[in-house]
Amino acid sequence: MKKIFKLQDEKRHPDRIIEAIKHEIRKYIKRERGKKLPDEAKMFWDFDCKFGENAQSAKSMTFNDIIEALDKVSKAGWSECYIEIISRAEVKPPKGAAPATEEGDTL
Repeated sequence: MKKIFKLQDEKRHPDRIIEAIKHEIRKYIKRERGKKLPDEAKMFWDFDCKFGENAQSAKSMTFNDIIEALDKVSKAGWSECYIEIISRAEVKPPKGAAPATEEGDTL
């Protein structure tokens, strides 16, 4: 999904516009997660997300950060925003695998 959303409309309250955008994003994520994964075992859907005032100024962030950023944008007075969400299949890390730590870290 690569889309520019209008944040201002004379007929609708800005809060309702933001809620409609959030609903559309969540619906898209749910639809993408429902798609069949490749036949390889232990895979899941991951999402590459970008958010900004336009496509050139969009920055990478997580899905949850996009939802939070929409609230901030409505208060900042943007007239539109660009949201890009691309799904990709990822292999799940093995269970019990410790996350990578930097050298010198001790437990």
